[in-house]
Amino acid sequence: MNDAIHFGLDRLLAEPALRRPLAGKRIALLAHPASVTRDLTHSLDALAALPDLKLSAAFGPQHGLRGDKQDNMVESPDYVDPLHGIPVFSLYGEVRRPTEAMMSTFDVLLVDLQDLGCRIYTFITTLRYVLEAAATHGKTVWVLDRPNPAGRPVEGLLLRAGWESFVGAGAMPMRHGLTMGELARWFVAILKLDVDCQVIAMDGWQPDAAPGYGWPLGERSWVNPSPNAPNLSMARAYAGTVMLEGTTLSEGRGTTRPLELFGAPAETGFDARALIAEMQRLAPHWLQGCLLRDCWFEPTFHKHAGKLCHGVQIHVEDQQHYDHQAFRPWRLQTLAFKALRRLRPDYPLWRDFPYEYERDRLAIDLINGSALLREWVDDPAATPGDFDALTLPDEAAWQDARHPFLIY
Repeated sequence: MNDAIHFGLDRLLAEPALRRPLAGKRIALLAHPASVTRDLTHSLDALAALPDLKLSAAFGPQHGLRGDKQDNMVESPDYVDPLHGIPVFSLYGEVRRPTEAMMSTFDVLLVDLQDLGCRIYTFITTLRYVLEAAATHGKTVWVLDRPNPAGRPVEGLLLRAGWESFVGAGAMPMRHGLTMGELARWFVAILKLDVDCQVIAMDGWQPDAAPGYGWPLGERSWVNPSPNAPNLSMARAYAGTVMLEGTTLSEGRGTTRPLELFGAPAETGFDARALIAEMQRLAPHWLQGCLLRDCWFEPTFHKHAGKLCHGVQIHVEDQQHYDHQAFRPWRLQTLAFKALRRLRPDYPLWRDFPYEYERDRLAIDLINGSALLREWVDDPAATPGDFDALTLPDEAAWQDARHPFLIY
């Protein structure tokens, strides 16, 4: 990737002609901690410094505009920004859809959210909700586009009808391979929204270029878009490791490598080496493009806090071993569940708890947009070939469905 990449925010700041339609309009910003310029100035501050823009409000998604909230169903309050004196509305607090009162505070909403390229990442759902609200209230939305750090690969079952939720904004697979700007175009089309939505596209983004394969590695600093998204390795693994939220296994929260490793207390008999060996026996072709290493960790908070856990770390940072096209994190993690079922059929794997405001359906099913993955894991007779027979048609269908919305 060349050094001339410019994100949507960069272009809006640098090109007065792009901003001209915003003159005299009340501008709101939807952002989070990773909404920064190349020199790490937050977009709220950078936009407020422009004499030709009038900021009237800001919005924060899950984890907050400041990114201070840690986990599922930990809500952010509304407040007044102490520096700029504008209201900051939470879209993960008393409401998840903007209210009429919130919508009345602006004419144009700028969306500047760094995504991770995974359906379950709730910034996608918030994007859908603000587009729908803008259509209802006659507002304009500009999406300031940013890279998808997971790149273009597609993986996963399509979300099934009736399984829409805050972690399932539409019928896409877990790894959708789109940017937020491209997703906005897709939402407008499939929802048939009558909304003025524009995408300020990036210049110079090459999603298939090494070594970042989606992220401009070596050119841009990584800022956590959410508290447990600390680096590119996590972003690459996330489409698989996020499923651990629906299990009793630790996903590494409370460690320095969240969502890159998983495991359980040694006292439960969880054996990471045996698990890796069983995964390699069942479907070695699902483990390509990365290295797996058994490890030990002790979470300081969250699941199994204070307990020594045996686990598996997924390594995707070494260019000698990482193969972007071959790496399939969603299948890898699914295979880990299957291998555990083979080794320990009675292991209490699935976690039953309130998840993203849903209380009647298992979290693992909400995460996957149906019960199909869980049913395959729990079926002793089901093979990796059976699972591919379910999944490959969905992935091919999504490749075709997303094509008209690609910008890059």
